[in-house]
Amino acid sequence: MDPVFLSRLQFAVATMFHFLFVPLTLGLSIIIAWMETQYVRTGDKIYLQMTKFWGKLFLINFAVGVVTGITLEFQFGTNWSRYSEYVGDVFGSLLAIEASVAFFLESTFIGIWIFGWKKLSAKAHAVVMWLVAIAGNLSAVWILTANGFMQHPVGYTIRNGRAEMTDFFEVLFNKFSILEILHVIPSACLLGAFFVMGISAWHLLKKQHVEFFKKSFRIALVFGLVSSLVAGFTGDLHGTHVAEVQPAKLAAMEAHWETQTSAPLVMFAIPDEKAGKNLIEIGSIPGLLSFLGYHDFGATVRGINDFPANERPPVAITFAAFRTMVGLGTLFIILMVYGWFRRDKLMESPTFLKIMLFSIPLPYIAIEMGWVLAEVGRQPWIVYGLMRTSDAASPVAGYQVMISLIAFIVIYGLLGGVGYYLIAKHAIKGPVSLLADSKH
Repeated sequence: MDPVFLSRLQFAVATMFHFLFVPLTLGLSIIIAWMETQYVRTGDKIYLQMTKFWGKLFLINFAVGVVTGITLEFQFGTNWSRYSEYVGDVFGSLLAIEASVAFFLESTFIGIWIFGWKKLSAKAHAVVMWLVAIAGNLSAVWILTANGFMQHPVGYTIRNGRAEMTDFFEVLFNKFSILEILHVIPSACLLGAFFVMGISAWHLLKKQHVEFFKKSFRIALVFGLVSSLVAGFTGDLHGTHVAEVQPAKLAAMEAHWETQTSAPLVMFAIPDEKAGKNLIEIGSIPGLLSFLGYHDFGATVRGINDFPANERPPVAITFAAFRTMVGLGTLFIILMVYGWFRRDKLMESPTFLKIMLFSIPLPYIAIEMGWVLAEVGRQPWIVYGLMRTSDAASPVAGYQVMISLIAFIVIYGLLGGVGYYLIAKHAIKGPVSLLADSKH
């Protein structure tokens, strides 16, 4: 049992499970804040009812996300102690700020929001919800800044055999991190929008609480349309930066084996990593890869075979993850544009409502594939060009990691089951009379 492989698998399981809850927390918090703002602005009680209904689903999701997130940081000590020792001066400081400032503020404001319904004015309570949303997304900013350092390390020097921070602001304004933030947060808003639209579609198909869910759907549709377009635009910017600083990842993303100018984009392929070529290629478009990577149809794109064998990321996984993410992202834009033109005829659009209902899992898949692309495509480096993953693991026995891996799968499985059961239960139940116990 290889402890490095098992540690990677354990971290992947924990991270991907945790990230089933994080983006919904980020995106849904903003949508709820907007709903509550509409209540304050208009005095329409239906917006208050919407705030409380979607807020209950938000709180369930947040609770599970918190539990699963805490264990992630412990793994930097238990499974990746050599990594923590080597770059802890940089990476650790960013996580410390996230935990002690952003997460602390988010948790505090959530407590005030939960227990402040009868204590605060309507306007003050809405402000608190905006603070929840801001603090939650600020927490994500620090995590993504830390990940950006792993993807493209800047602002450090090697001293006494370890990486030490020399310029905090260079780390903070790392272009890779900024582009990650500008791509991930709109993607989270898109997921929150699909969550609201999918549940609303279920009730509209059953003709339950029609006015409530029509308004919920339309609000989420606006968020979804804007977020899908922004995520697509920032994704393109991020791709060109990846071409600049992680050319091996770009080559793996596109299953591009040989260095060439006017490099073609292959729509579909089956990579053969041992042979260093694609077994099947479908839909090759001349020059398009050069244009997408460098905004120049004549640009030279390095092929995978140009990189040393021990510095190549897994091609098949990276290629499939990228294609899945981009394909779903394109679908989201199409659905949002179509929905915009049908927003006033939702009850006459049962097919579209069914599509939106069954589309709830798709943003989750797209976001997870984005992280697979980011992390697998960075291999064999845990910090790109600076430290290999094989050198970062703790000196522990394989069987010890196997035991903890099994425990994580079992416990997370139970947590996930309970969490999604509660979300589904309250989502299906729909809004009840939530106004009697509030002074607002």
